[in-house]
Amino acid sequence: MSTLYLVATPIGNLGDISLRALEVLRSVDLIAAEDTRKTAILLRHYDIHKPQIAFYEHNEERAGRQIEMLLKQGKSVALVTNAGTPGISDPGYTLVQRAIQAGIPVTMIPGPAAFVMALVLSGLPVHSFTFRGFPPRKAGRRRRFLEADRRSPYTLIYYESPYRLVDLLRDALQVFGDRPAALANELTKVFEKVYRGTLSSLLEVITREKPRGEYVLIVAGASHELSTEGEDEGEKESAQTEAALEEVAEAEADGGED
Repeated sequence: MSTLYLVATPIGNLGDISLRALEVLRSVDLIAAEDTRKTAILLRHYDIHKPQIAFYEHNEERAGRQIEMLLKQGKSVALVTNAGTPGISDPGYTLVQRAIQAGIPVTMIPGPAAFVMALVLSGLPVHSFTFRGFPPRKAGRRRRFLEADRRSPYTLIYYESPYRLVDLLRDALQVFGDRPAALANELTKVFEKVYRGTLSSLLEVITREKPRGEYVLIVAGASHELSTEGEDEGEKESAQTEAALEEVAEAEADGGED
């Protein structure tokens, strides 16, 4: 039956894939992959032989039309990303929207997501949190992106590449102050690390060593005093927040993985 399957794949350790994910990858007609070379490693490891089509950030429109056509022809397609859950700071959202609008069944095989693991291991509050994904690359936009959450009482979660990690930590320290935080790296891999402390201590650690691999930054939410600060200036605050969010919307096109 024609169905689009979103299949979560390991974020590091190949043993973390689910039995159901393997079953689906073996049964579909086609696998849409963010990077066919990286997905080929996973498929070879589990002796899966299926044709692949590339579906990544810069070809989503063209590849999306092709996948929709194949689904309408009765083919079943599994969407995977390089690691983790499709659609979470990775391609997937536009294809899901396309399938829904075309009346094509969509389902998901759940599995790893780096931000969930990092949040739980951080030791910071997990009952309420905000996942923000990758901040914008440019300094000014990145600071405005962070500023939008300065008074949020919820634990904040960000992804970042090793190339901009120091800049993100410096900006976070400037915007949020020296809050409790954690930094997770190489999750599920041999050299898995979770640093816990304050933003300043994390910055000190990272400046001493060369960052490698993708990172997840977890920052404690604002204190009650800060989150309620300035409530009498409602209109001014609302205008500032609206302006910041407009910058965020504009800047998010600059975010994402390298």
